[in-house]
Amino acid sequence: MKYMRNNAVLFVSLIILSSCKNTGSEIVTLKDSLADFTHYVNPFIGTSKMGHVFPGATAPFGMVQLSPQTNFEVMFHDDGSYNTETYEYCAGYQYSDSIIIGFAHTNLSGTGHADLGDFLVMPTTGNLVLDPFKTSEGNNGFYSTFSHGNEEASPGYYKVNLDSYKIIAELTASERVGFHQYTFPKSDDAHIILDMIYNVYHHDNKNVWTFIRVENDSLVTGYRQTKGWARTKKVFFAMQFSKAFKSYGHKKYNKETYDGFYRRFNQFENFPEMAGKDLRAYFNFNTNEGEKINIKFALSPTSTAGALRNLESEIPHWDFNKTLNETNDKWKRELSKIEVETMNEADKTTFYTALYHTNLSPILYEDVDGQYRGLDQNIHSSDGFTNYTIFSLWDTYRALHPLFNITQPARNNDMIKSMLAHHDESVHKMLPIWSHYANENWCMIGYHATSVIADAMAKNVGNFDHKHALQASVNTANVRYFDGLGDYIDYKYVPDDKSHSSVSKTLEYAYNDWCIAQMAKQVGNTSIEGEFMKRSEYYNNVYDSKIGYMRPKLADGLFRKNFDPMDTHGQGFIEGNAWNYGLYVPQNIEKMVEMMGGKERFSQHLDSLFTTEIEEKYIAKNEDITRDGIIGTYVHGNEPGHHIPYLYNWTGHPEKTQERVRMIMNNMYASTVEGLCGNDDAGQMSAWYIFSSLGFYPVTPGSPNYALGSPLIKEATIHLDHGKTLFIKANNQSKENVFVKKVTVNGQVLKGILLSHQDIINGGEIIFEMSNVSKNK
Repeated sequence: MKYMRNNAVLFVSLIILSSCKNTGSEIVTLKDSLADFTHYVNPFIGTSKMGHVFPGATAPFGMVQLSPQTNFEVMFHDDGSYNTETYEYCAGYQYSDSIIIGFAHTNLSGTGHADLGDFLVMPTTGNLVLDPFKTSEGNNGFYSTFSHGNEEASPGYYKVNLDSYKIIAELTASERVGFHQYTFPKSDDAHIILDMIYNVYHHDNKNVWTFIRVENDSLVTGYRQTKGWARTKKVFFAMQFSKAFKSYGHKKYNKETYDGFYRRFNQFENFPEMAGKDLRAYFNFNTNEGEKINIKFALSPTSTAGALRNLESEIPHWDFNKTLNETNDKWKRELSKIEVETMNEADKTTFYTALYHTNLSPILYEDVDGQYRGLDQNIHSSDGFTNYTIFSLWDTYRALHPLFNITQPARNNDMIKSMLAHHDESVHKMLPIWSHYANENWCMIGYHATSVIADAMAKNVGNFDHKHALQASVNTANVRYFDGLGDYIDYKYVPDDKSHSSVSKTLEYAYNDWCIAQMAKQVGNTSIEGEFMKRSEYYNNVYDSKIGYMRPKLADGLFRKNFDPMDTHGQGFIEGNAWNYGLYVPQNIEKMVEMMGGKERFSQHLDSLFTTEIEEKYIAKNEDITRDGIIGTYVHGNEPGHHIPYLYNWTGHPEKTQERVRMIMNNMYASTVEGLCGNDDAGQMSAWYIFSSLGFYPVTPGSPNYALGSPLIKEATIHLDHGKTLFIKANNQSKENVFVKKVTVNGQVLKGILLSHQDIINGGEIIFEMSNVSKNK
């Protein structure tokens, strides 16, 4: 594994543009001399075990995320049971593997369920082999061995030696086009395989249809429709070779029941149409020693014509290094928005890799002309915004979108407009729950687009229509057939005998309703504000004061008898237990603390959370919770507990927040391949680290405040919108000095535990005075 670590300085005037079309996004001019922090990004961090991130090449928020795939695990065994090994390959890559089966153009970053892996490309030499692992004769498939010693990754670039073929593979990408460069040995039998079968989370019926046209001797177009996590997903492509292929063909892997009069042709060799459910195509070449064959592979959500326009617009040339340098410059701009000095080089690598991971999704989801496929499967044109997709909202509302309100306000505005477009195109008239590629996949619980919208409104971000956003949120919150919501409205909690994860749903719906009330307050709709403020208090109805825990309640009004607050399975919580998830009332933390016995008792409970070891039996049935992400019983490897270390602030013990936060940053994150303690979940895990490193965290998205913590950085400069700059400094910073004696904002001592968004966005200076002794001692 190689990645550069020198800190060169780039002397260039940088202007950040959010899109190639005029969408009203901001133009930010940064200072002329910017440090190049791309050399501190190690894309291999988190590629081992549970991180589920990919190391491949992509532009910031790019539609194309071109990355190596190291295994092909089917989702189900022959007997129909779930194959647990599939989970390891949510991003298609595991660092422990020693083979590569190809390079796919779409990937999800850090998710705990998966899809995509579209259009796998693999260069080979020798006898043509079209099976990835084993042929029907028992011979080796087209995979290649590789070693990490001959593998490199940096923002916008990936390189590896394919040892089985003596081919050097290099990848880069623009937003919509993947750029491959393969250096071949001398061969009369060189091949490029286009695998249309391969999927992440593959099952026998995932491919609905695949179609390829050979337009000429160097241009191929086509599409694939799949039925996976996204039920109706279509991706179109245009594939252009730098050299004409001498012959081509394909093999079908599905049984053909009817092929009409196409049966009169030999379709499998040099026939310019290929169609079927499961097929692999190949293109043959003669190559000289050291000859490079390049491929430009453009994607489109609308059509092959759209893919061709994207290709011609973004990479009209064959200069691989030109595209690489342009994409690298885009990453320099994004990473330079926050300049930090840290106590050691490892922390700096961890910080900038985390910042890199926060810029991988949501992704751009429209052609260069603004056309995109909508939730209704019709083609729409974005008007006044850039369309995005991959909204993992149960995860990302917590810290990723609040981070965007500081570092990416124009993009977050576009993302909210994309969510509103989703609502308008939805037959349910709902905002996205968890959506990708013009599909709602309904994963997880709550309706957290409301949180993203409320947070932007509270922080005065964007120019989206507030009244439209409020109405879309109200519509979403009243779809009675959605996930126990009708019962929630009727019973004022979700009954456990009517819906799974009933406590988690009640708590999250109540928080979402508070967000809607905040929106209503901003637009002056007192009726909606009052209605949803009442709903925001429904969390009270699942608190059992006799045992001191949130607890599942039945439709008859009685608490469920068989209940274990430590168990993470089947106890009314999703991916959590009452010890962790039961501490989720971000809209009224003071009331929660009082309800649970007051400040001291609540503080003691938090202490126990971090010091009581959870038994293996309580996490054995939950693949999203593993030992890697657990401290005591506190689960940092999954999102529901991310706010918990900051709750000490509300107990009169901010020093415990400071101590716990620093411990988590030092123990749960690292600059190694195992440096993520759980799924990065589309950037949420990394966003927690960015906020916490800077010394504050958005415990309650939808409010204009952040809770104070303990910064890990020595200094930070945040380049804000409209040319403003915020300077953060931790005086007397050291590994031992984890406690904050005082905080000053522009010379004024900050009282209390909260920092306002205005303190950040107006720029200026925030100084933390650090000590190895807490103020409370």
